[in-house]
Amino acid sequence: MKIAIPTIHYLAILPAILLLASSLGLLFATALMGKKISTQVASFVTVLTGAGVLVVTFLQWSQVANHGASTTIANAIVLDGFSVVSTGIIAIGLILSTFVAHDWSIREKLTGAEFHMLALASTTGAVLMTQANDLIVIFLGLEILSIGLYVLVAFDRHRAKGQEAALKYFLLGGFASALFIYGAALVYGATGTTNLSSISYFLGSNLLLHPGLLYAGGGLLLVGFGFKVAAVPFHLWSPDVYEGAPSPVTGFMASIVKVGAFAALLRVMISALGTQLDTWRPILWAFIALSAVLGASLGLIQRNVKRMLAYSSINHTAFILLGVWAGTARGTGGALFYLMAYVPAVIGSFAVVSVVGGLGDDNHDVSAYSGLGTSAYTGLARRQPLLAGAFVILLLSQLGAPGTTGFYAKFAVLEAAIEQNGPVIALIAIVSAAIAAFFYLRWCLVLFSSEETTTTRVGVPKSTAFVIIFSVVTTLAFGIWPGPLASLAQHAGLLFTP
Repeated sequence: MKIAIPTIHYLAILPAILLLASSLGLLFATALMGKKISTQVASFVTVLTGAGVLVVTFLQWSQVANHGASTTIANAIVLDGFSVVSTGIIAIGLILSTFVAHDWSIREKLTGAEFHMLALASTTGAVLMTQANDLIVIFLGLEILSIGLYVLVAFDRHRAKGQEAALKYFLLGGFASALFIYGAALVYGATGTTNLSSISYFLGSNLLLHPGLLYAGGGLLLVGFGFKVAAVPFHLWSPDVYEGAPSPVTGFMASIVKVGAFAALLRVMISALGTQLDTWRPILWAFIALSAVLGASLGLIQRNVKRMLAYSSINHTAFILLGVWAGTARGTGGALFYLMAYVPAVIGSFAVVSVVGGLGDDNHDVSAYSGLGTSAYTGLARRQPLLAGAFVILLLSQLGAPGTTGFYAKFAVLEAAIEQNGPVIALIAIVSAAIAAFFYLRWCLVLFSSEETTTTRVGVPKSTAFVIIFSVVTTLAFGIWPGPLASLAQHAGLLFTP
């Protein structure tokens, strides 16, 4: 019996190879050297790997621009503009998260390479999800991404909240994965394939007289994705996990997971099930409305900054889903631009949170930022005006204030939704943004509050300071001049749409 070996385009899968090789290299080096690898070395390897992946994306972009999109490994992996840009965003997120984690791990005396192994492995899963052209590959990427995160959430074994959060994330994540793979099985039963391109061709060429199996499978896929992107009503894990996880892990999770999950969701909904988009739009409409309103409303009452950012993330999910709901190249480009704007803003925000959290990473109440009700602190703006100013800019970007990337990100997805006759859902999202403005501005204002005269400062390590500066500069620079990012996102959306 002759075994057919599929052709492999190594440039297409080179990012995943680099990430996984670095993770395994750190693992084997730790096991075989007989001594612990220092945090500095592990961080250097991780940042170097992220930079290498970023360089590879430029080569991939040139390949796509000159020769068009292509598939490899029996059409299971696709190389197109969308996957290239998404991989680049993930690589930047990995680099920034590593810088923050480096300083945090030294402060908490959690040295070694274990954190970096897990982060690299999880990033490999996210990259696979952006390139996947098959439901099985998406599932594999989802599991590789998730398993590392389950451990990272509980990485600080001295924090009971972290253990509890990891258990909750593991149980609900496992449940979501089971629903996803069951949905994939039902879609396979309805179409005879798990390949996204083949599913699209089958549905475009055949009229299903009894589409119940397809609808059930697609619905379960949406539920599985809903858990991963924290869309209401599948968001219940998000606030507790955001609060319980170490701050660098929360920033890593809030950025890289969203990029990978939304990239896969866009591929499934538009590339595979695009001919049935009118069937899925009511479900997406409900996700958007509930996530927008609930995320903004519950964010109002949060006194813990990490829980506030968790509900903020749920509200952002609603806006990104507007691009999925639109189902067009403009919608895809808008969602991609939103992710470009969101990743540095959220990682920069959690870099500030990690610094203010202090030793033990527990100082996240509003009083740590305002100084009200404590004898140790004044408002953060009086203690450290530059740090407070950076946090204000990053929060305003998440609010969508003019002059920041967040403004154009929200505008892009709203425009895509309105073009597809979605003024009602766009109006709901706008109203939720107005509600969310209250808690964003409240947190900005508390930084300038003060009852005490003490001016205790928190140290800002160099690596974390770099992340904060980078996030602020990109937020303002591309907020004033969004053209390059918007053009890149729209071009990637055009290349992605079949």
